[in-house]
Formats: sequence, structure tokens, C-alpha cells
Amino acid sequence: MGDLNHPAPAAPMPQAPWPDVDFSQFGEVGETLPLSRIQKLTASYLSRNWSVIPHVTHHDEADITDLELRRKQEGEAAGRKLTLTPYLMKALAELLAKYPQFNASLDASGQQLVFKKYFHVGMAVDTPNGLVVAVLRDCDRKNVPELAQEIEDLAAKAKGRGLPMKDMVGGCITISSLGHIGGTAFTPIVNAPEVAILGVTRAQWKPRRGKDDAVEWRLMLPLSLSYDHRVINGADAARFTADLARLLA
Repeated sequence: MGDLNHPAPAAPMPQAPWPDVDFSQFGEVGETLPLSRIQKLTASYLSRNWSVIPHVTHHDEADITDLELRRKQEGEAAGRKLTLTPYLMKALAELLAKYPQFNASLDASGQQLVFKKYFHVGMAVDTPNGLVVAVLRDCDRKNVPELAQEIEDLAAKAKGRGLPMKDMVGGCITISSLGHIGGTAFTPIVNAPEVAILGVTRAQWKPRRGKDDAVEWRLMLPLSLSYDHRVINGADAARFTADLARLLA
């Protein structure tokens, strides 16, 4: 029991039980399937991360009109299709060095912040068996074609259930890209012990004021940065996202 100056912490609210419902009372139901191992693990981790981490999501846009042209040219030169993901990884690796609090993690006690000197970037992979995160190491030391090949290799392993555990741990920040599906913004859940995750949705052509007030159509990429507010403040998140947009322009 605390005094007036140091009140005792409030007791946690009891959690309501999950509804146990007989759905057949409302109509015909289909088969009942157990969750896969990946789905169970994902549900457990996401529930923990969402309930423990105070999430905030900062939204911005990047003008990738020129990057799209360069991406196609570099893809032709490399003899392969290049997606936006390796460019995002290179930009994030650069920003992790500039903003060390984004390349940090709270320890298990929650009382110490561990700063990392490596730059590993995870990518969420949508597989038939559930969501997994593949981690690309030392993104600061690899060029775009090298990252593109590694992305392709790891994604194939993930979808074929052949991704080893060593390729799913050690990330500093994660990218969750839904651009190939659609959307304008969302709130990705931070992948603990990381402190930030970047969500990307579909780029759209939008009118922008150009030279002499002329209207120019520019390809704008939506960026959704979720972060752990215990470690990162809103101003730094805004600076980080603005710098990311600048690097992609």
C-alpha cells in the first residue's frame, strides 16, 4: 500500500475470457481446422507485442517517380526484375546508422537499451502457411542486385517451408510491404525486440505543384512507420520517415 506521494500501482484489470460460442445455433457451419504451427506462433508473438509495446504509427509519402525510372533501368542492366524492396533496405540501413535509437532494443528487464552496430533488415513474407519474417544481414554492405537475389532466395525458402531459424532472427527493423496487393496505409505491429517496422502500400500517381505553379503528376509511395514509443519519440519518427522519403526521391 502506497502513501499519497507514492501511490501503489493499480492492480491489472482481469482479462475477460474468450467467447466460447456454438456457431451452429445461428446457422450452418463448415469444417473446423486447427491453426498451423506458424499461425500459433505468429498469434502468440503479435498478441504479446501489441499488448506490451505502446505503438504509434507515423504516415508519410515518398516521391518515387525518378526512382521508378532508375529501378527499371538498373533492372535491365542487371538482367533481372528489381522490386522496390532492396532500395528500401539500402535506405533503411543508412538511416539506422544516422538514427541509432532505431537500431536499438530494450533488454528483457526493460531497463536498458542495447545499441547495435550491425544493420540487418527483416521482410515479412506471406506464405500459404502463414506470415514469416526473413532477415537479410549486413544490408549496408550489399548492393541492390545482391539484395534482390537474396530477397528472392529467402522468399522462396519461406514459401517452401525451408527457411531455417537462423534466417528469421537478428533483425534491426522490418519491412511489411502490401504494395502488390493495394491499400493506402496501415498499422504494422512492431516485431519485438525491434523498435520499429515500416509498412509500405501501393504507390499512386498524384498531382503536385511544379515549376511556375504547373501541375505535375508524381508517383507517391505511402509509408507507415510503427514504432515503440518507449524508445522513439514522435519528432524523431517524423524525421526518420522524412529522411527515408528523401533517400527514395
